[in-house]
Amino acid sequence: MVDSLAPYIPVADAIATVFKPHAEVVIHDLGSGTIRHIANRMSPRKAGDNSLAELDDLVSLDDAVIGPYPKTNADGRSLKSITAVLRDGRRKPIGLLCINVDVSMFEAMHSLSKDFLRFAESAPRPAALFRNDWREEVNDIAGQFLGNRGTTLAAMGIVDREALITLLEERGLFDVRHAATYIAQLLGLSRATLYKTLKAVREAT
Repeated sequence: MVDSLAPYIPVADAIATVFKPHAEVVIHDLGSGTIRHIANRMSPRKAGDNSLAELDDLVSLDDAVIGPYPKTNADGRSLKSITAVLRDGRRKPIGLLCINVDVSMFEAMHSLSKDFLRFAESAPRPAALFRNDWREEVNDIAGQFLGNRGTTLAAMGIVDREALITLLEERGLFDVRHAATYIAQLLGLSRATLYKTLKAVREAT
Protein backbone atom coordinates (compact mmCIF):
# COMPACT_ATOMS: atom_id res chain seq x y z
CA MET A 1 0.00 0.00 0.00
CA VAL A 2 1.30 3.43 -0.96
CA ASP A 3 2.13 5.68 1.97
CA SER A 4 0.74 8.94 0.59
CA LEU A 5 1.94 10.99 3.56
CA ALA A 6 5.58 9.87 3.40
CA PRO A 7 6.63 12.59 0.90
CA TYR A 8 5.53 15.26 3.36
CA ILE A 9 7.80 14.08 6.19
CA PRO A 10 10.97 15.74 4.79
CA VAL A 11 8.94 18.94 4.31
CA ALA A 12 7.89 18.85 7.97
CA ASP A 13 11.46 18.16 9.08
CA ALA A 14 12.81 21.04 6.96
CA ILE A 15 10.32 23.56 8.33
CA ALA A 16 10.98 22.46 11.90
CA THR A 17 14.73 22.68 11.40
CA VAL A 18 14.58 26.22 10.06
CA PHE A 19 12.52 27.44 13.03
CA LYS A 20 14.07 25.19 15.69
CA PRO A 21 13.56 25.38 18.65
CA HIS A 22 10.54 27.65 18.25
CA ALA A 23 8.24 25.48 16.14
CA GLU A 24 7.01 21.94 15.85
CA VAL A 25 5.47 20.45 12.73
CA VAL A 26 2.89 17.69 13.00
CA ILE A 27 1.49 15.49 10.25
CA HIS A 28 -1.93 14.00 11.02
CA ASP A 29 -3.22 10.95 9.17
CA LEU A 30 -6.91 11.51 8.53
CA GLY A 31 -7.40 7.90 7.51
CA SER A 32 -6.33 6.46 10.84
CA GLY A 33 -7.02 9.50 12.99
CA THR A 34 -3.49 9.35 14.40
CA ILE A 35 -0.34 11.42 14.38
CA ARG A 36 1.85 10.24 11.53
CA HIS A 37 4.95 12.30 12.30
CA ILE A 38 6.19 15.05 14.63
CA ALA A 39 9.27 17.16 13.94
CA ASN A 40 10.86 19.12 16.82
CA ARG A 41 8.29 17.86 19.34
CA MET A 42 7.26 20.52 21.90
CA SER A 43 4.46 18.55 23.56
CA PRO A 44 4.05 15.09 25.11
CA ARG A 45 2.43 13.79 21.93
CA LYS A 46 4.23 11.27 19.79
CA ALA A 47 3.77 9.52 16.46
CA GLY A 48 0.93 7.02 16.64
CA ASP A 49 -1.08 8.94 19.24
CA ASN A 50 -4.75 9.61 18.60
CA SER A 51 -5.27 13.01 17.01
CA LEU A 52 -9.07 13.07 16.70
CA ALA A 53 -9.49 15.44 19.66
CA GLU A 54 -7.29 17.98 17.92
CA LEU A 55 -8.98 17.47 14.57
CA ASP A 56 -12.38 18.16 16.13
CA ASP A 57 -11.31 21.80 16.48
CA LEU A 58 -11.20 22.19 12.70
CA VAL A 59 -14.53 23.34 11.31
CA SER A 60 -13.93 22.46 7.69
CA LEU A 61 -11.34 20.89 5.42
CA ASP A 62 -12.58 22.69 2.33
CA ASP A 63 -9.77 25.25 2.37
CA ALA A 64 -6.20 24.48 1.38
CA VAL A 65 -4.85 26.41 4.37
CA ILE A 66 -6.53 26.87 7.75
CA GLY A 67 -5.42 29.70 10.01
CA PRO A 68 -3.33 31.11 11.49
CA TYR A 69 -5.15 30.49 14.77
CA PRO A 70 -4.14 30.59 18.45
CA LYS A 71 -3.46 27.46 20.50
CA THR A 72 -2.00 26.67 23.90
CA ASN A 73 0.75 24.09 24.36
CA ALA A 74 0.52 21.41 27.04
CA ASP A 75 2.91 23.42 29.23
CA GLY A 76 0.85 26.59 28.88
CA ARG A 77 2.92 28.34 26.21
CA SER A 78 1.02 30.33 23.60
CA LEU A 79 1.23 29.00 20.06
CA LYS A 80 0.45 30.49 16.67
CA SER A 81 -0.68 27.64 14.44
CA ILE A 82 -1.48 27.11 10.79
CA THR A 83 -2.64 23.98 9.01
CA ALA A 84 -2.24 22.83 5.41
CA VAL A 85 -4.72 20.22 4.15
CA LEU A 86 -2.94 17.41 2.32
CA ARG A 87 -4.89 15.76 -0.50
CA ASP A 88 -4.53 12.77 -2.78
CA GLY A 89 -4.78 12.77 -6.56
CA ARG A 90 -8.58 12.90 -6.35
CA ARG A 91 -8.46 15.97 -4.08
CA LYS A 92 -9.62 13.93 -1.10
CA PRO A 93 -8.17 15.13 2.23
CA ILE A 94 -5.76 12.50 3.51
CA GLY A 95 -3.75 14.41 6.09
CA LEU A 96 -2.94 17.67 7.78
CA LEU A 97 0.39 19.39 8.13
CA CYS A 98 0.23 21.61 11.21
CA ILE A 99 2.89 24.16 12.12
CA ASN A 100 2.83 25.29 15.75
CA VAL A 101 5.06 28.28 16.53
CA ASP A 102 5.91 29.14 20.14
CA VAL A 103 5.10 32.85 20.47
CA SER A 104 5.39 33.05 24.25
CA MET A 105 8.83 34.65 23.96
CA PHE A 106 7.48 37.32 21.63
CA GLU A 107 4.58 37.98 24.00
CA ALA A 108 7.07 38.50 26.81
CA MET A 109 9.18 40.80 24.65
CA HIS A 110 6.10 42.77 23.65
CA SER A 111 5.07 43.18 27.26
CA LEU A 112 8.60 44.20 28.22
CA SER A 113 8.83 46.74 25.42
CA LYS A 114 5.49 48.30 26.39
CA ASP A 115 6.66 48.63 29.98
CA PHE A 116 10.02 49.99 28.95
CA LEU A 117 8.54 52.56 26.56
CA ARG A 118 5.79 53.75 28.89
CA PHE A 119 6.94 57.36 29.18
CA ALA A 120 3.58 58.86 30.12
CA GLU A 121 3.61 57.24 33.54
CA SER A 122 7.20 58.22 34.27
CA ALA A 123 8.61 61.63 35.00
CA PRO A 124 8.24 64.12 32.13
CA ARG A 125 11.29 64.99 30.06
CA PRO A 126 13.05 67.85 31.85
CA ALA A 127 12.31 70.92 29.73
CA ALA A 128 15.36 72.79 31.01
CA LEU A 129 17.65 70.22 29.42
CA PHE A 130 15.97 70.29 26.02
CA ARG A 131 14.60 73.81 25.68
CA ASN A 132 17.60 75.01 23.68
CA ASP A 133 18.50 71.72 22.03
CA TRP A 134 17.19 72.25 18.53
CA ARG A 135 18.72 68.95 17.40
CA GLU A 136 16.38 67.12 19.78
CA GLU A 137 13.47 69.05 18.32
CA VAL A 138 14.51 68.16 14.76
CA ASN A 139 14.82 64.49 15.76
CA ASP A 140 11.45 64.52 17.51
CA ILE A 141 9.67 66.08 14.52
CA ALA A 142 11.36 63.73 12.06
CA GLY A 143 10.67 60.66 14.20
CA GLN A 144 7.00 61.48 14.65
CA PHE A 145 6.64 62.30 10.95
CA LEU A 146 8.20 59.01 9.86
CA GLY A 147 6.04 57.07 12.31
CA ASN A 148 2.86 58.72 11.06
CA ARG A 149 3.79 58.10 7.43
CA GLY A 150 5.04 54.57 8.03
CA THR A 151 8.29 55.22 6.20
CA THR A 152 11.99 55.76 6.86
CA LEU A 153 14.46 58.50 6.01
CA ALA A 154 16.05 56.26 3.39
CA ALA A 155 12.71 55.41 1.78
CA MET A 156 11.25 58.91 1.69
CA GLY A 157 10.17 60.24 -1.68
CA ILE A 158 10.09 63.86 -2.82
CA VAL A 159 6.55 64.47 -1.51
CA ASP A 160 7.37 63.14 1.97
CA ARG A 161 10.64 65.04 2.05
CA GLU A 162 8.94 68.32 1.17
CA ALA A 163 6.27 67.67 3.81
CA LEU A 164 8.92 67.08 6.49
CA ILE A 165 10.88 70.18 5.48
CA THR A 166 7.63 72.14 5.66
CA LEU A 167 7.13 71.00 9.26
CA LEU A 168 10.67 71.97 10.17
CA GLU A 169 10.23 75.35 8.48
CA GLU A 170 6.97 75.99 10.33
CA ARG A 171 8.81 75.43 13.62
CA GLY A 172 11.40 78.01 12.60
CA LEU A 173 14.25 75.53 12.73
CA PHE A 174 15.90 76.76 9.56
CA ASP A 175 16.46 80.09 11.30
CA VAL A 176 18.73 78.40 13.85
CA ARG A 177 22.43 78.65 13.15
CA HIS A 178 23.93 75.41 11.76
CA ALA A 179 20.49 73.73 11.73
CA ALA A 180 20.40 73.51 7.92
CA THR A 181 23.67 71.57 7.89
CA TYR A 182 22.37 69.15 10.50
CA ILE A 183 19.03 68.69 8.70
CA ALA A 184 20.78 68.09 5.37
CA GLN A 185 22.92 65.37 6.96
CA LEU A 186 19.89 63.84 8.67
CA LEU A 187 17.93 63.66 5.40
CA GLY A 188 20.94 62.53 3.36
CA LEU A 189 20.80 65.63 1.14
CA SER A 190 23.36 68.09 -0.08
CA ARG A 191 22.95 71.63 1.23
CA ALA A 192 22.14 72.75 -2.31
CA THR A 193 19.30 70.24 -2.62
CA LEU A 194 18.00 71.12 0.83
CA TYR A 195 17.94 74.85 0.09
CA LYS A 196 16.33 74.23 -3.29
CA THR A 197 13.57 72.23 -1.61
CA LEU A 198 13.23 74.82 1.16
CA LYS A 199 12.88 77.57 -1.42
CA ALA A 200 10.08 75.64 -3.16
CA VAL A 201 8.36 75.11 0.19
CA ARG A 202 8.55 78.80 1.08
CA GLU A 203 7.26 79.88 -2.31
CA ALA A 204 4.30 77.48 -1.98
CA THR A 205 3.19 78.97 1.35
